[in-house]
Amino acid sequence: MNLSSLSKLPILLKPFLLSLFLSMLFLAFLSPHHRLKSAFQNIRNPPSNDNTDAGLRIRPGYSSYNAYIERQLNKTLNPKLRKIWTTRDWDRKVSVFAHFFRSLKQRNLLFNDSKALSIGARVGQEVAAMKLVGVSNSVGIDLVPYPPLVMKGDFHAQPFENQTFDFEFSNVFDHALYPWKFVVEIERTLKPGGVCVLHVALSRRADKYSANDLYSVEPLVELFKESKLVEVRKVDGFGLDTEVVFRKKERRIIS
Repeated sequence: MNLSSLSKLPILLKPFLLSLFLSMLFLAFLSPHHRLKSAFQNIRNPPSNDNTDAGLRIRPGYSSYNAYIERQLNKTLNPKLRKIWTTRDWDRKVSVFAHFFRSLKQRNLLFNDSKALSIGARVGQEVAAMKLVGVSNSVGIDLVPYPPLVMKGDFHAQPFENQTFDFEFSNVFDHALYPWKFVVEIERTLKPGGVCVLHVALSRRADKYSANDLYSVEPLVELFKESKLVEVRKVDGFGLDTEVVFRKKERRIIS
């Protein structure tokens, strides 16, 4: 309806139709903003599940996502820690990670031709260990890059295309402020049939930089909606005591 046609209408209908027209314009403007706000709220506050609530708790104290990132960077950028990670700790950690990855290869969960990702890799000991055992196509992500082993990336929003990797490893699940987003990104970037291995702490609380506390494996099973649990076993991994393995489900093609 244009202004010329509006002028031809009976005078009593004009205010009603004008009001209706303006209301429709307002709703059209509001709708995208409302959807965007709802989507953001769903990331921060996913649907509640009793098992997840009981076995996984987010630590309070972060006023914003930027405050969370700043706290994580306080550890990652600490010059004393980075010197230790790249000197005194390097050989020891590479050796222990290589032991873990050799075991995964023996159990047919990791292969030399796997395209592999280490999530929260800091200075890249895990990546160096994967290359040491023959997995040459491997890389890490962290908030602070450490070329050539580690590129910059936030595990809440991985900088990769869908279905990129055959294998993903992480021992920093406890640092995820939004564990559900952490898992969603793993399942997004894993190929169907791909394997994810997490090292987590169940028998003791994680360090002061942790953003969540995990009390059982059940919350992980709830979070990995597109994957099946393969195995759970005890490990001794720098304060982390449990290895949890998931495999992303293959999509069935219905003819």
